[in-house]
Amino acid sequence: MKIISTQNENFKQEFDEILGRAKTDIKGVSSIVTNIITEIIEEKNSALKRHIEKFDKWEVKSDDELLISKDDMKKAYENIDENLKSALHKAYDRIKAYHEKQLPKSWIDFEKNGTILGQKVTAVDRAGLYIPGGKAAYPSSLLMNAIPAIVAGVEEIVVCTPTPNNEINELLLAACYICNISKAFKVGGASAIAAMAYGTETIPKVDVITGPGNIFVATAKKLVFGEVNIDMIAGPSEIGILSDSTAKPKYLAIDLLSQAEHDEMASSIMITIDENIAKQTSLEVDNYLKTLSRSEIARKSIDERGAIIIASSMDEACELMNEIAPEHLEVMTTNPFELLSKIKHAGAIFLGENTPEPIGDYIAGPNHTLPTGSTAKFYSPLNVENFMKKSSIINFSSQAIDELGEACAILADTEGLTAHAESVRVRLKKDN
Repeated sequence: MKIISTQNENFKQEFDEILGRAKTDIKGVSSIVTNIITEIIEEKNSALKRHIEKFDKWEVKSDDELLISKDDMKKAYENIDENLKSALHKAYDRIKAYHEKQLPKSWIDFEKNGTILGQKVTAVDRAGLYIPGGKAAYPSSLLMNAIPAIVAGVEEIVVCTPTPNNEINELLLAACYICNISKAFKVGGASAIAAMAYGTETIPKVDVITGPGNIFVATAKKLVFGEVNIDMIAGPSEIGILSDSTAKPKYLAIDLLSQAEHDEMASSIMITIDENIAKQTSLEVDNYLKTLSRSEIARKSIDERGAIIIASSMDEACELMNEIAPEHLEVMTTNPFELLSKIKHAGAIFLGENTPEPIGDYIAGPNHTLPTGSTAKFYSPLNVENFMKKSSIINFSSQAIDELGEACAILADTEGLTAHAESVRVRLKKDN
């Protein structure tokens, strides 16, 4: 695994390459995705069926075949191993409990002059969840996207997932059953995003779309934003690790690989203050790569997008990690909580040697749909508020309009909006 030092003459160039890890050719696929969206808008289900036949390799003979039945969800749930069933329920309960703590509150404030101001929080009517499918299926992604919508109080949840060769993962079906999903469709890619954004004869138009996907899905979400809300534009998975001389190289190595095995485009970056830890971790990465089921994918990710940086101090390490702003950040130091105040930008922060990143993927409770590619500088993890919106509440008494109205009218005059000013002044006692 590549090891670089902040003392190297060319470190800035090497670090800039790390910061550019998430660059994707959205422009290169925009025209393709735009055409797909246009066809869905104009032809609806007819285009959907054509796209499924082209990309997922099966023929949809009727609109009803697009729907995943509740019976299939129930059968899948009943057939899975009891230990796995228990694990899914445990994950559901922990994710739900965590997200319930996020619920924002409506509030009302009363001022002495009779003014009433407040905020009303309500859920969106309908949410669309995109859940990746194909070679790998992610029931955990269904839980992480559906549960915050359920907690928010969304009335209707719509799920879309690709089904190559008309096959769907049983675990995903079981997760749908646990979440009581009533509308799930065998549609994937940009077609699914367009269908949920604009609606078809079968798939209803939603208010917000969440969930991860490939570059075509990410581009489609970007293009339909404004027609609907979206959670974020997510890229390849990534992990950052801060470590000192007390960290265990075996732990560091396998945690770096836990993201590298996702995707050749995934990035795994460690910053340490100990050169020996850097070298030992690199050796452990090589040892583990020989044993992984997805070793080819992981090796390419590590070779092309992995790095171990040796910093001169932990303060410097934190500054560099804040520039990287990783999706997942592990802190493997003697006292990890001491560094928490210095960490400004990270999607999820895992503190201590007993908190590997995968614990957050499945069972801890916080959401695993996280900002990637340095977008943790301005994006948050998927949460309950992604499925809610706020309305301002304003009520002025006659005393309040008399006290504040003229100041309001003056500001309107300054902007040249005479009707604005007059709509206030006509209510003032002295003008009446």
